Amino acid sequence: MSKRHLAFLAAFGASFIYGINHTLAKDLMPTNIQAYGFIMLRVLGAAVLFWITSLFFPSEKIERKDWWRMLLCALFGMTINMLMFFKGLQLSTPINSSVVITLSPVILLVLSAIFLKEKITWLKGSGIAIGLVGALVLILFGAKTQENAPNITLGNMLFMINATAYSVYLILVKPLTAKYSSITLMKWFFLIAVFTNAPIGLPQFLEVSWSTLPPNVIGVMAFVVVGTTYLTYLFNVFALKQLKPSTIGAFIYLQPLIATIVAIILGADTLTTIRIVAAALIFLGVYLSTKRKKAIA
Repeated sequence: MSKRHLAFLAAFGASFIYGINHTLAKDLMPTNIQAYGFIMLRVLGAAVLFWITSLFFPSEKIERKDWWRMLLCALFGMTINMLMFFKGLQLSTPINSSVVITLSPVILLVLSAIFLKEKITWLKGSGIAIGLVGALVLILFGAKTQENAPNITLGNMLFMINATAYSVYLILVKPLTAKYSSITLMKWFFLIAVFTNAPIGLPQFLEVSWSTLPPNVIGVMAFVVVGTTYLTYLFNVFALKQLKPSTIGAFIYLQPLIATIVAIILGADTLTTIRIVAAALIFLGVYLSTKRKKAIA
């Protein structure tokens, strides 16, 4: 199997794990652990795993000029991104989170136009507008309060910030993937993230009664640390070595399908007309904004 095929497989694996995570992580908050405490667990666990893994790979020295980019990657990819997603998930629902997150390719396109000077055509511009309308429909009209979703509107807005932060991370990290191995990048990103998350996450992390947690809760936490954090970030940064950020972004469309199936099966969420309409608008917007012109024969 070629490296490009492995990259596609890695991108698919990351999206599949993320799709499951929308529901599993939701079930633990806030009863067993608060959102920011959960992020502290994620980055601390991932940092330990990546540093242990790095012992089996050649050591690489980071050039001085790259440290600022490393810091920004950790800030957007492992701090703002994670904090906004898990807090949003605590306030909103699994299906909402998986739908809003599909705006990432659209946001990535806008940011690429701003920072990388990529041209936005009328077709792509229309797609961006339609996608944002879909997101606004979901945020403003899909806010039916549920027992386990106390503030859906705010939660959905946090998902938007999460998607934006992750898009910035993909743009920032791309040049680094050409210079350093996936393990080197991840071990430093997550070590930095331990310190950037600590002021917010450490107090909630210390509140958890770890000794009284039931085995199933510990199992889900382990899945979030090993699967949703360690494996997905490793898969994505490996895929970035072979694929464009926009190509990896396309795999995010799998998340609503997987998250919806899992959420409905486990009884964690339900489909509504507003959600279906919003999702349709977002998918149409993403399709138009990422559609390429056919070559003229």
